[in-house]
Amino acid sequence: MSSLSLQTRHPRALRPGDAVALVSPAGPVVAEKIESAVKVLQGWGLRPRVYPHALDQYSFYAGRDEDRAGDLNDAFADPEIRGIICNRGGYGVQRIINHLDLEAVRRDPKLVVGFSDITALHAALWAGARLATVHGPVATQLERGGTFASGMKHTLMSTEPVLVEAVADEPTFSVRTHGRASGLLLGGNLSMLSTSIGTPFMPDLTGAILLLEDVGEASYRVDRMLTYLLNCGILQRLAGIAVGQFSLPGNGLSAVSPSEVLTERLGKLGIPLLGGLPIGHGNVNIAVPLGTEACLDADAGTLWVNAAAC
Repeated sequence: MSSLSLQTRHPRALRPGDAVALVSPAGPVVAEKIESAVKVLQGWGLRPRVYPHALDQYSFYAGRDEDRAGDLNDAFADPEIRGIICNRGGYGVQRIINHLDLEAVRRDPKLVVGFSDITALHAALWAGARLATVHGPVATQLERGGTFASGMKHTLMSTEPVLVEAVADEPTFSVRTHGRASGLLLGGNLSMLSTSIGTPFMPDLTGAILLLEDVGEASYRVDRMLTYLLNCGILQRLAGIAVGQFSLPGNGLSAVSPSEVLTERLGKLGIPLLGGLPIGHGNVNIAVPLGTEACLDADAGTLWVNAAAC
């Protein structure tokens, strides 16, 4: 049986007065940014709790593996915590996902939000517990306000669907075919997904709409990762592909852009492909649910996604 046919676990939407955990399962964070996030969340009527190791630093992680995993599992196990907000991406989630307390996740589903390296957590929670989560801003971005805060609040504190429209000034806007597709939205950061293949934490993407974004990857690396997914037969099983932001690396421009690579590698799959979505590492990062039904309309340039929360 395909994993997509199993029932999704939908956490309930956050309400004023709810406690939410601020955890750092990946890279280290600056205390001042977390203080700013606390104020934003308090402004929503929530009760943020900064977990004990959230401000730790060990090597290039936010603390030792056991401490980062411990904070995450403590948040999943605490019945008072209704949402888990990851403080930042960076790197480190793949080192701890084999220590996730998935029984606690199944027993008491909570909203989990983050992106970039947090894609590995989203994937593991879907593969191991069928938990609907939120691909969206991390806590350190909340101080930026605008759609970083308003979009995330909408996605966490309502049961309304999310509409994302392709934007002409996004570099991946030219990445498009035709048609319309429906399926569960899964995915996130391309680098994290490609390094999850062959592990128990890689979701079954059969019939899914795959969300892809990445940051600072040279075009040949984007090509290599997409080719790997093609060679594994994963992309051929999709219903559609939603393409977010692919920023260029800072050490110069390639003669071939990531958008050209995306079009060449994905455009011949015979499925709807829509780029230009303001999702990822750009100046806008719209929060979208993962593990819920979505409709991708490449002709209209829209992605509708049902709420993660119930």
